[in-house]
Amino acid sequence: MTHDHGHARAQDLLPVTRIPRTGLPAHAVVVGDPARAAAVAALLDGAAEVSYHREYRVFSGSWKGVPVAVASHGVGGPGAILLFQELADAGVGTILRFGTAGAMKPGIGDGDLVIAEAAVRDDGVTQQLLPPEYPAVSAPEAVLALQRAAHETGAPHHRGIVWTRAAFQPGLLPLFSYDGAGLAAIEMELSALLVTASLRGLVAGGVLVIDGANADELVDEEGTSAYDPHRDVVAAGVERGAVVSLEALRLLAEGDTR
Repeated sequence: MTHDHGHARAQDLLPVTRIPRTGLPAHAVVVGDPARAAAVAALLDGAAEVSYHREYRVFSGSWKGVPVAVASHGVGGPGAILLFQELADAGVGTILRFGTAGAMKPGIGDGDLVIAEAAVRDDGVTQQLLPPEYPAVSAPEAVLALQRAAHETGAPHHRGIVWTRAAFQPGLLPLFSYDGAGLAAIEMELSALLVTASLRGLVAGGVLVIDGANADELVDEEGTSAYDPHRDVVAAGVERGAVVSLEALRLLAEGDTR
């Protein structure tokens, strides 16, 4: 009898992330780092850890009366997309990615926020799921909600297209150049979320805190030895970004994205 009960409980959990199949809030913020998930969840009322398996740590609580989930997806598109797919399976309908990124053009400073209008699909996973011509686009209402939340909280912010790239460190291959394409930032997971959202009928978007410069004219190409995201200016941006993400979710939940 104990064995059967345990089996039933296992069946109530999704296979990869081990999150419950039912009961999660409909609105979620996703982040890379499990510790950051805990930090964002600490801003919620009644926060409780729902599950923690592999890199996938999930909390639920409420922000200004709106039930929200906070979940971590780890580093890179192939693992992150498993969380996004299982959140959709669990009934989550709105997902905002709150992450860090490198600036791709001058005028975007450390600690600033970049609100993604769309993403380059260089994520290492979605090209194995559907043709490269399929776009990775944020929901317009998510872009507007994030922009409004950033404006109302006084967070320095920019809008633009971001480059989701699977490789973090430079390799032997020459870096494919998007010079002149006007990209705002580079990160590792967002396009996997945006494609999943379009395929599954979700509302999705992303807001990224700048923690360094990645454009060729802004940084030494020899490597990432000067890369240091652990600075006060970045920490302050992360704090602002957490509030902006949650406030944007509230606006989306209340249908107020003007």
